[in-house]
Amino acid sequence: MAKINFGGVREEVVTRSEFTLKKSKKVLKNKTIAVIGYGVQGPAQALNLRDNGFNVIVGQRKKSKSWKKAILDKWVEGKTLFEIDKACEKGDIICYLLSDAAQIKIWPTVKKYLKKGKTLYFSHGFGVTFSLQTGIVPPKDVDVILVAPKGSGKTVRKIFLEGRGINSSFAVYQNPSKKAEETAKAIGIGIGSGFLFPTTFKKEVYSDLTGERGVLMGAIAGIMEAQYSVLRKNGHTPSEAFNETVEEATQSLIPLIGENGMDWMFANCSTTAQRGALDWKNKFRDASLPVFKDLYKSVKTGKEAERTIKKNSQSDYREKLQVELDQIHNSEMWQTGIEVRKLRPEYQKKGE
Repeated sequence: MAKINFGGVREEVVTRSEFTLKKSKKVLKNKTIAVIGYGVQGPAQALNLRDNGFNVIVGQRKKSKSWKKAILDKWVEGKTLFEIDKACEKGDIICYLLSDAAQIKIWPTVKKYLKKGKTLYFSHGFGVTFSLQTGIVPPKDVDVILVAPKGSGKTVRKIFLEGRGINSSFAVYQNPSKKAEETAKAIGIGIGSGFLFPTTFKKEVYSDLTGERGVLMGAIAGIMEAQYSVLRKNGHTPSEAFNETVEEATQSLIPLIGENGMDWMFANCSTTAQRGALDWKNKFRDASLPVFKDLYKSVKTGKEAERTIKKNSQSDYREKLQVELDQIHNSEMWQTGIEVRKLRPEYQKKGE
């Protein structure tokens, strides 16, 4: 692995120049990769592996929307598309990519096919780390590995099709074959990772749950709602409030951060913006730090896992989820967003 200096801390990472696609194919030669689940990560990883020339099959419940989606993606029933139990039987490497709640439900079926010599693959450390709540305890004679792309399934596929690679973490939980690490690296490269950094199942799930509830999704959604509300209550129009809260952030400033970092983004804004951002940055940091400490504690103690499992396992979860999503969708801020997006040049060209 290559040694990289990250902000003064030296870490080892796996790059595509040292662990090539050719090497990955050699490691997984004659192996059948069974992707179980075709919802979020499943399609992206399965399609990327197939496009890269690996032997991939998909396991999914028949008569489901995801089964129909797999058919549209040219997976062939009886050849590359099977019911879950049949795919597990055929697979040498079982990629367990169902939702966390579905993993708990289907585990007894999958476990039956985990024979010595097989590999169980995850893209999230949830099921194994919180085994007391999930009941997911892999047999001791199978390799158990993880590759976790740092993005949604749609992003994993989009970046792959653009010829780039998403960053991913990888981990080994069990290694009776002594080949588990090589298998993890090979699949990581196979699904299109730009580079792979080592972690553990626990660290992956702790950081992932914190990030999703924090900066990546929960915190940014809450902060946007708060700022939009203050602007509207002080007489600003919906379009002005939305542009200053969401549009400028997503279309202008966040891309600059991704390009060269926060300091570079600051340096490429007006001096008034720079001064204000630097003066207020620490206030927001200090205000949110206690929230993040509480969040991490809730993740580490298993409270977040317990709440997630309880809610996601309810028979009417999807219906309740849609109600919550509809509330966001129908709010003034995000209805304004629909209209603002229509004014972007790329949308205007479509209408010509």
